[in-house]
Amino acid sequence: MALRDQAVFGPGSRGSLDEAGAEGREAAALAAAGVALEDDEEDDGRRGLLRWDGFSAWLHCVCVVGFDLELGQAVEVIYPQHCKLTDKEKTNICYLSFPDSNSGCLGDTQFCFRFRQSSGRRVSLHCLLDEFDKDLPVYLKKDPAYFYGYVYFRQVRDKTLKRGYFQKSLVLISKLPYIHFFHTVLKQIAPEYFEKNEPYLEAACNDVDRWPAPVPGKTLHLPIMGLVMKVRIPTCHDKPGTTQLTQQADTHTSIILPTVHEVDLFRCFCPVFLHSQMLWELVLLGEPLVVMAPSPSESSETVLALVNCISPLKYFSDFRPYFTIHDSEFKEYTTRTQAPPSVILGVTNPFFAKTLQHWPHIIRIGDLKPAGEIPKQVKVKKLKNLKTLDSKPGVYTSYKPYLNRDEEIIKQLQKGVQQKRPSEAQSVILRRYFLELTQSFIIPLERYVASLMPLQKSISPWKSPPQLRQFLPEEFMKTLEKTGPQLTSGIKGDWIGLYRQFLKSPNFDGWFKTRRKEMTHKLEALHLEALCEEDLLLWIQKHTEVETVDLVLKLKNKLVCN
Repeated sequence: MALRDQAVFGPGSRGSLDEAGAEGREAAALAAAGVALEDDEEDDGRRGLLRWDGFSAWLHCVCVVGFDLELGQAVEVIYPQHCKLTDKEKTNICYLSFPDSNSGCLGDTQFCFRFRQSSGRRVSLHCLLDEFDKDLPVYLKKDPAYFYGYVYFRQVRDKTLKRGYFQKSLVLISKLPYIHFFHTVLKQIAPEYFEKNEPYLEAACNDVDRWPAPVPGKTLHLPIMGLVMKVRIPTCHDKPGTTQLTQQADTHTSIILPTVHEVDLFRCFCPVFLHSQMLWELVLLGEPLVVMAPSPSESSETVLALVNCISPLKYFSDFRPYFTIHDSEFKEYTTRTQAPPSVILGVTNPFFAKTLQHWPHIIRIGDLKPAGEIPKQVKVKKLKNLKTLDSKPGVYTSYKPYLNRDEEIIKQLQKGVQQKRPSEAQSVILRRYFLELTQSFIIPLERYVASLMPLQKSISPWKSPPQLRQFLPEEFMKTLEKTGPQLTSGIKGDWIGLYRQFLKSPNFDGWFKTRRKEMTHKLEALHLEALCEEDLLLWIQKHTEVETVDLVLKLKNKLVCN
């Protein structure tokens, strides 16, 4: 498919808004709001940065995707102009930015997609992002191999156009998995962009370029086209399940976001909350899972809710909130010559009902209801009953859960439904339930892995740091009798069977590699600390010149590595 980029801004041109004008606009927004950037916020986010460095800390680029009668879906604008996308990436963005024709999305639709970065692309993440990434919770760290696309799609009748419809998407491309934040940004700028076109987009991008860096743990005030958003990016030191940003309204803030990444969990799980614990197991174990939905909004929200349900554990396999038959990984993920991969796919095209019918776990959902409306609870059904995308909603699987269903959480949520409890409150209850379930599962693993650390007294400054002991599955299983999940969870069932299956999963592999890296780094730091406390001059007097040179070289290498 031929694609085109229309250079709507001339080289070096600032359009109607020059740099000084953009600065004035931001200063006016902040001044009107009574917000002054803190000195360290200015240091972190602005000082010494080149043009577009601030923008690159948040976004890779902004794309406008339209429908061309000759070319089909086409990238009309990439902004800033210097941002590069390969032809393969442009093709993915084109198809993923539009709902399938069968979705019938009239009006405005928001959704999210995720796609693989081209292998030929040079990986060059923004220096600030690399610096701050280490302070993020593991589930919010960037994956250098993937981009996120945040879409605001508009389809309205227009008799002046040959097709009779205006169809266009404004798409934010970013490495950051801040779903709620970027959807909120789009909600503020996309409607006006469709009315005012490119000059408005350029002005919005100039505002983003003047944002402070996305520093975890800091309260950030982000002006965007006359509004000021107040956000806080979580840190790895935050207590899971809590928010550090106060909801107290102030005169200078237009929008307060209590979360940058979370979705409305209960709205997504509402049709299947009777089976939420089984779905938690499937996600935990990295099982192949397909979400068949009527639109990209429903598919992307549900996939993201599934990935989020094992937090604070990171989902280490691939997941695609919205996946189409044109995706560059379509053949790889739909082949029948091998077992389905460990991936969660969100699809809307009826073609997938046939193409993916060999997959072991399929969730078929209907339209997600607005807050306050409760859809009928779906049933677990046999896979052979799933023939088309028109099949009744349900969880199609032959999977037998390892754990007994927790009736308490179901009663609690059902009571909330009867009492018309707000969806936000239901989401808090469900998120806390998933958090406690995940923590009960992971604490015994954390405890056992901590025991693999050598004792501090075994660290000698004159020898290489001791190695971590090997993870022995059977040794770990023996610890569960006394220090297993029964200490923190009342849920009964085959916990040992669940652990055995988890140890074979990509999620365990990713989790253990991360923990082993952290512990190895800790050992290196303790070894260096032990060296610093020694009397080197005394040691040199007792050893040969060759041994001394060898020690100096080792020390130099260690300091460089740290």
